[in-house]
Amino acid sequence: MPERLKHLSWRDLVFVALPSLLLAIGAFWLAAQFIKPAPPDQLILSTGGEGGAYQLFAARYKDVLARHEITLVDKPSAGSLENLQRLRDPAFAVDAAFIQGGTARPGEKDALVSLGDFYHEPLWIFVREAALRGGDKILDLKGKRVAIGGAGSGTHHLATELLAANGIDAKNTKLIAEGGLGLIERLQKNQIDAVFVVGPTQSSLVWSLLYTPGVRLMSLAHAEAYTRRFPYLAQLVLPRGAIDLTLEIPPRDIQLVSPMTTLLLREDTHPALIGLLMQVASEVHGEPGVFQKPGEFPRAGHSDFPQSKEATRYYTSGKPFLQRYMPFWAATLIDRMVVMLVPLLAVLFPLFKFAPQLYGWRVRSRIYRRYGELKFLENEVNENPGAHTRAEWLEKLDRIETDASQIRTPLTFSDMLYTLRVHIDLVRAIILRRTAA
Repeated sequence: MPERLKHLSWRDLVFVALPSLLLAIGAFWLAAQFIKPAPPDQLILSTGGEGGAYQLFAARYKDVLARHEITLVDKPSAGSLENLQRLRDPAFAVDAAFIQGGTARPGEKDALVSLGDFYHEPLWIFVREAALRGGDKILDLKGKRVAIGGAGSGTHHLATELLAANGIDAKNTKLIAEGGLGLIERLQKNQIDAVFVVGPTQSSLVWSLLYTPGVRLMSLAHAEAYTRRFPYLAQLVLPRGAIDLTLEIPPRDIQLVSPMTTLLLREDTHPALIGLLMQVASEVHGEPGVFQKPGEFPRAGHSDFPQSKEATRYYTSGKPFLQRYMPFWAATLIDRMVVMLVPLLAVLFPLFKFAPQLYGWRVRSRIYRRYGELKFLENEVNENPGAHTRAEWLEKLDRIETDASQIRTPLTFSDMLYTLRVHIDLVRAIILRRTAA
């Protein structure tokens, strides 16, 4: 008896613990259905042509992402249009791509999201001074030899639209579908008369052309008119001397038009990776420049593509709370664990509260059962003591007492056993009093 009192009632414990364990496993499984796997350690980015701004920014992205143990894979392309084709092709391995505003329209089957406006990407029209003196209208390029960017590039798309708006096409002008640094030499050798370039001032081609002798930057006389006709364009002014005060480049204020550049991603890109990209974009594109103030970019955009929920959350609340104080990998790990633990705790908390009560009820129920037998026996003796002999009544009582002594009861409930034994003795006294020897 003392040995049995020292131990838990394992049968009752299993009866309570097994359903509780199954319930907890069920909650854990249910939570697992709503949690994404850990973010990948690699991001594939489709950029642009060699020496272009997209590749320049990709190199900076790579350095920042490396600090968070994410590897960026840069895949050069012809430009914005090819980038969009890659994103739409499920067989092509790519996560994100730079897209020039105005070059892409969402399709019915597109599962792409935008991260907002990242920076101005002005249209620069450089002309050979000897070929075009003083002309500031695109119409003045009619009949000239004009490089409009490689096929599939955003430059090619925008140049074609603006030239067409001025009645210029391949029938009346020699349009050369080429881009890249090789155009500088062709300008100097009088092989072409004008070059269309779309890109920020950091673009190697733009920067080189600004310093090329005999080449000038055209100021668009109809800049505002173009912004009305093409809503995705914004009017910009390149102030006199903004590039080089010493050499006074440009020598006067230049009117430009500019689309916005965004980053498009596939909709199934890991949310944590999108949040990290927003932080990278803020670091890379948030610096002051010729056309922007510090911290002006990135910003919520007006792209035809829907804006990512993670990007919207970033613009509203900034960097996620945990990532302000912890490394990216640790913050994402805790985020995932919280998603798993919340429903688990929601189940375990009531279990911890009610499981001991259920266990206690199981133990007490066996003692109550003996009380029921004892009460039934007492009633029989009081109602009809002659139904059995004293020895038979005592034999029934002894069986109840023997059964009660074999109940495996933890020490916490031992007081109930002692009370039961006292009550058994009370019933024994009733039997002795009510029956004949």
